Amino acid sequence: MKCQKCGVNNANTHVKSIINGEIKEYDLCSECAKKMGYTNVFSDIEDEFSNFLGSFFGNALPARTQARRCETCGSTYSEIAKTGHVGCADCYDVFGDELFPLIRRIHGNTTHCGKNSDRTVQKAEKHEPTKEEKIAQLKNELDAAVKDQNFERAAELRDTIKGMEA
Repeated sequence: MKCQKCGVNNANTHVKSIINGEIKEYDLCSECAKKMGYTNVFSDIEDEFSNFLGSFFGNALPARTQARRCETCGSTYSEIAKTGHVGCADCYDVFGDELFPLIRRIHGNTTHCGKNSDRTVQKAEKHEPTKEEKIAQLKNELDAAVKDQNFERAAELRDTIKGMEA
């Protein structure tokens, strides 16, 4: 489709304006759109971003291979530090030396303390049952022994429970 203003270039911008309830639509090339005051938002952002980066790097970006990268997701430590988002689980192994001091400073700890932390601790450490838990376990075994009509075992369990409760 050709530009409706100059009729020479291909149209790449669609403009729709509503003035006093009257709808007007134009298909314009980028040059005519700029002359009329319409700009492509994405190209403007791209130009501004390029200028912004150019001011930092002197219009030459550093080589991509200079920074250490995670082999799984390709993240660098500077990207993680800038965004605050770790790319993948492997980033903790790759950048652990740099990340853990930051995590400790921000969160005060480097171990999980969320809603599942009790389960995590129980897996890490063997949970020693309390006296009440042992008695409850023995009572369950006693009920099973009576149900199976193993009265000798039931008598042993009964005596053990009485000894623990005394």
